[in-house]
Amino acid sequence: MSGCSNNYVKPTDTSYKTKNQTQKKYILPVKAALYKEYKKWQNTPYRYGGNSLSGVDCSSLVQQIYKDALNISVPRTTKQQAKVGYWIARRSLKEGDLVLFKTSWKTRHSGIYLENGNFINSSTSYGVTISNLNNPYWRSKYWQSRRVLP
Repeated sequence: MSGCSNNYVKPTDTSYKTKNQTQKKYILPVKAALYKEYKKWQNTPYRYGGNSLSGVDCSSLVQQIYKDALNISVPRTTKQQAKVGYWIARRSLKEGDLVLFKTSWKTRHSGIYLENGNFINSSTSYGVTISNLNNPYWRSKYWQSRRVLP
């Protein structure tokens, strides 16, 4: 995976000792951490209200990936996720940003941006997959993006 960002995910324990010296410890770059989590969840079927590898809905997937890959807590529902962080323009998206969609009058959908228009989500048709914002369906349903990472 070339071109990874210099944004690093900081673990809870941020230091370790090396030759009597404390150094900052970083794990994976954000993009690499997201792809690693995606591989774990890939093809998991969609299940409304689900929150496990046997079935997961979009907002639970987002919550789990933020927690496990980025060590960030976000709310469980898409409605609440739409209030975290701050609004950003679609053209400003970068890895780890939250992408939100209005899929019907009352229904909302969430995913996590990767790169080149691609985002991770749990689709009712395909389960956990990578979709593209430029797909006519997603382009027509796009609602907003939010930056959750510092």
